[in-house]
Amino acid sequence: MRAKCFPYLVLLPTLVFLLAFTYFPLLRSAIDSLYDTRLNADAPLFVGMDNFVRLVQDAVFWQALRNNVLYILLTVVPGVILALLLAVLLCENTHVNRWLRTAFFFPMIIPLVSAATLWLFIFMPGLGLLDYYLAKVFGPMNNNYLGMSDSALVAVSIIGIWKFAGYYMLFFLAGLQAISASSREAALMEGASRRQVFFYVTLPLLRPTIAFVVTIAFIYAITQIDHVAVMTRGGPNNATTVLLYYIQNLANDTHDLGKASAATFLTLAMLFVFSMLNLKVLEKGAHYER
Repeated sequence: MRAKCFPYLVLLPTLVFLLAFTYFPLLRSAIDSLYDTRLNADAPLFVGMDNFVRLVQDAVFWQALRNNVLYILLTVVPGVILALLLAVLLCENTHVNRWLRTAFFFPMIIPLVSAATLWLFIFMPGLGLLDYYLAKVFGPMNNNYLGMSDSALVAVSIIGIWKFAGYYMLFFLAGLQAISASSREAALMEGASRRQVFFYVTLPLLRPTIAFVVTIAFIYAITQIDHVAVMTRGGPNNATTVLLYYIQNLANDTHDLGKASAATFLTLAMLFVFSMLNLKVLEKGAHYER
């Protein structure tokens, strides 16, 4: 009896935290989305699906959704590709490579707010490092990268790539080291080039790792918005307003908790659906015998 109960006792603290900080907030956001707190926060009015109707009728919500899709494309795709490239280049366990791995991982240690403050100096018009070095090639520069709608989201996305690429690199390094060397050696003996070995042997065997990295990269692209609050505050003209920042403004600035809860519930639902589809598609046919 004790042996049967022991695994459940070990899992109990994790289950308690999951219920308290994951499933209960999700349930609470679903319930709050059915009430309107604007007239009286102490006695909210039950409005059913009206908050969702108001949400889909809000042009700023759709702009935030579009911005988030663009931000995902600008950070997840280049970030994952860069991380994979770094992992391949630094796969050999040499002294120099160990130092380089540490250097590329270092941005992950820096809090996102501090990273945003650092990049503010880089993007500063005229005086920043970016304009300083561009001026050496193209002449005097005074570009307000964070103040222009065309470049603000790209500038914010660069920070996401810089911060998380080294973190994703560690997962790819672990995945590469888990692949048996005999698979690649056999392909080389059969006359395959190193490029063919990478695309037809190594990359297919990395599909479970790619699925995991893409999933967490997608989640980070949705949830990590501290640099948006520090650098642009969603501007200019909502050009960098992403979903989580939009929800934060609804809750804190307008105190429209019902609409904010509806947006939260929809965002979590999209995250869940994407994660399931991504893992299902990328892990398909990725299991092999060692």
